[in-house]
This record gives sequence, C-alpha cells and structure tokens, in this order.
Amino acid sequence: MPLKEEFEKSGNWLFRWRSYLPLLLIGILMVGLREFEYPGQSEIMDDLWEIICLAISFSGLGIRIFTIGHTPKRTSGRNTSKQVADTLNTTGIYSLVRHPLYLGNFFIWLGISLFAHLWWLTLICILVFWVYYERIMFAEEAFLRNKFGSDYENWAGNTPAFIPKMRGWKKPDLPFSVKNVLKREYNGFFGIIIMFTFLEVAGDYFAEGKLELDLMWGLIFGTGFVVFVMLRTLKKRTNILSEKGR
Repeated sequence: MPLKEEFEKSGNWLFRWRSYLPLLLIGILMVGLREFEYPGQSEIMDDLWEIICLAISFSGLGIRIFTIGHTPKRTSGRNTSKQVADTLNTTGIYSLVRHPLYLGNFFIWLGISLFAHLWWLTLICILVFWVYYERIMFAEEAFLRNKFGSDYENWAGNTPAFIPKMRGWKKPDLPFSVKNVLKREYNGFFGIIIMFTFLEVAGDYFAEGKLELDLMWGLIFGTGFVVFVMLRTLKKRTNILSEKGR
C-alpha cells in the first residue's frame, strides 16, 4: 500500500479510537509516578507545581472553548464513527491554525505529563501525542481536501497545521455561544479534574505509601463533579443548552 494511503487508513482508524489515547498515556504516567517525589521534599512546593500544571491543562481547555464557541453544528465535534464537516471553518482561530482542537488537547496533556516533574516522562508523552495525532490530522485533511477542493487548498496553503501564525486573523463568522461550549465541553472539563485528582492520589501513594485525598483536591474534585452533573442533566433532560445551528 502506498505511504499516502497507509497514513490515511491508519489515521482514520486512530480517529475512531482517539478517545482511548488517555488509557495509553495513563499507563506511561503510572510508570513515571513510581519515581514521584515532592519537589524539594516540600508538599507546599508540590501543591504549587500541581496548580501550575492544572493551569497549563486548563489553558488547553480554553483553546478548545474558544474554538467550539464560534463553530457551527456538525463541525469540530467529538464524533468518532466517521469524519463530519458540513462546512469548512476558516475564520476565527481557524484563520491562525488548522487544528486548534488538537492544539488545545496538546496543552491539556502537557500539563498532565508535567505533573510528575520528570523531563523524560514529558518527552515520551509529547512523542506519543505527536505520532498519534499526526496520522489523525493527515486523515482529516484528506477528507476535507476531497470534500471542499480548492477552498480547502487555498485555506490550508495560508494556515499552518499546528503552530499558530501571529497574523492574518479573520473575525469568526458566528458569535461566541456559551451554550454550545457548556453542551460540548463539560466532559473535557471534568475529565481534566478526574485525571489530576487521580495523579494526586497516586503521587502521594508512591511518595508516602498511603492513599489519601487532601482538602484542596477534594474541593476541586467536588466542585467539578457538581458542575459536571448539572451540565449533563441540562443537556440530557432539557433544551436549555440547545441553540439553532450550534
């Protein structure tokens, strides 16, 4: 099979299973956490580092939120069964970078990988992310090229794939939709909190040999859980978060 077709085929396969990437990265993180120690042997320094890592991950979520807030229905979704794009997004953040959602995912996983403060662990996670998503982006772009033709070619020729350019901003076609964000990103929000809470408990176990959840992370997890349940209930049982065309 020619390399181009092989990349597209493997990319489509990874696209369908991309929700399971966290399981692979969790396994890598657990190996690294066996060497976990508090920075400077200080729990206070460890708490500060954890907050910095959480902020990095939430910055990635912020990129996703900004992207999702301006996109129409049936684009930039979490679908896994097949590629979907009723329209080609070329304005807003898509005028600066072609794959802003994956850029957001990168920062989410960068913050998580930094948690154990082991440079080699972060490097491995970055390499896994790169190999995994490079194929997915290749397959997505092949789909968009086939569907939108010259419109895609013109946009892709002026817009970098992953590292945003700092000029050429075009105002989004649609206004920012808070409802769209709340409806589509609450899983990602709580997923970050679950992951960090898990790493906190695992890190303390490897450092001190005991399972516990400190007050700060207990409050973070509890708040995140309440927000998750509220938004999931609103989405599944009401039309409050529904918005025409979004």
